[in-house]
Amino acid sequence: MAGKSGTDLEELRALLAEVKALREDVELEGAELRGGWAVEADKSKGSSRVLNLSQYIALRAHDVTDLQYRLAQRGLSSLGRSESHVAQALDALIATLKRLSGDPNAPYPSPALASAGAAELEAEADRLFGRRQESGPRARVMATLPPEAAKEPEFAERLLAAGMDCARINCAHDDPEIWGQMIANVRRAEARLEHPCRVLMDIAGPKCRILRVKAPPKTRLLRGDRVVLVDELREKTKEPIAFSLNFPELVDQLTVGSELIIDDGKAAARVVSKGAGRAEIEVYAAREKGVRLKPGKGVNFPSTELDLPPLTSKDFRDLDFIAEHADLIGYSFVQRVDDIELLQDHLVARAPKREPPGLVLKIETPLAVRNLPSLILQSSTHNPTAVMIARGDLAVELGFARLTEMQEEILWLCEAAHTPVIWATQVLDNYVRDGVASRAEMSDAAMAQGAECVVLNKGPYLAEGVGFLRDVLTRMDRHHAKKFARFAPLKQWA
Repeated sequence: MAGKSGTDLEELRALLAEVKALREDVELEGAELRGGWAVEADKSKGSSRVLNLSQYIALRAHDVTDLQYRLAQRGLSSLGRSESHVAQALDALIATLKRLSGDPNAPYPSPALASAGAAELEAEADRLFGRRQESGPRARVMATLPPEAAKEPEFAERLLAAGMDCARINCAHDDPEIWGQMIANVRRAEARLEHPCRVLMDIAGPKCRILRVKAPPKTRLLRGDRVVLVDELREKTKEPIAFSLNFPELVDQLTVGSELIIDDGKAAARVVSKGAGRAEIEVYAAREKGVRLKPGKGVNFPSTELDLPPLTSKDFRDLDFIAEHADLIGYSFVQRVDDIELLQDHLVARAPKREPPGLVLKIETPLAVRNLPSLILQSSTHNPTAVMIARGDLAVELGFARLTEMQEEILWLCEAAHTPVIWATQVLDNYVRDGVASRAEMSDAAMAQGAECVVLNKGPYLAEGVGFLRDVLTRMDRHHAKKFARFAPLKQWA
């Protein structure tokens, strides 16, 4: 106690009281959350996940930024790296403040408890993506297989030799015969190279697309243009420009003011008038040269919670093959707990004797973001579970500015739930497509190091992209472990 002024002691004791009150709130509010989730943390198979997730959400319901600054000014933990072990981080901080305030025997929590959450996360990543290679980065690399992977056995071998840990098959394209050839080539390559590789199969899901278009040739939508969306585009439609969707029932779910984002954000419009089976829309944002309405282009409805079945008739047919062959199953446009229960029931019905495959929850809508804790908990009761930040649709649904913070928030929440994250959409796209990386995508690839797996899309330089991404991730591992900044020697200036 020598050397401490009365003011110092008062401030330390005030900090101690504040942190203890926060710890009590986190305990109570976390218990309330678990009650709403209808799970018992001490009885659940994933008890540590449930307990820590509830306490993390409770902690983040408080604004502790001022407290963090005051703690940091005294060289104390600001709780900024507490995602995987909330209670233990608070207890360690309380013990330190007690000792500084005059209680030299205040006990610290066990270090093993503080590291248990991170260890559980790493074990779940191993379970889903296979054990990391000793010489490779912490984050695994997933590559999306093109059609050549079915026809050319050496294609998969090149990817595995470059360091691919997981192969992705997009079931929106091709068919079970081609998928089977892809998987057979991957299995032969992994046996030949003695390099294990997981196979992820992405269910297509209810992706909304333009079905038919009526418009003069070469028509492009510009800002201020008005067109009509109809549930069925008939030959006698009088509108000069009209289009329909592959889910005609969506038209009657829209109201005046509903927003539409066309072709991955190339144009944005909103409904200005509404009738039965018909909605007039006005374009309020578009590229200078406009955008063409073309069948197959995607349409998103960010301001409307659409009532669509989570699995389409095509998905149910595809599940006959997927349930038997996939190590991991990507669940596109999953939004509700009922969606997960539906898929789990169908997987068990189709392959009752198989070990439960991993489920990858693709987070693509605002509703999925809001329901993410419940989605993780339901999925992980029966299946190894990961979360994919599907930044393409999510950016369109949330807005690009909101995506920048949401991808970070999802990383934090999943770390609290001890759940691996897959970083997806346009990673090193220029490199994979043209063989040369842009500066912006280099920064994006570096940010991906905070996830447990990173996805590359198809392109002529895919194998080279796998090796390049592994190099970037390995370099970043020297400096970061999740949110923890590592102070490795900066040899450039030594």
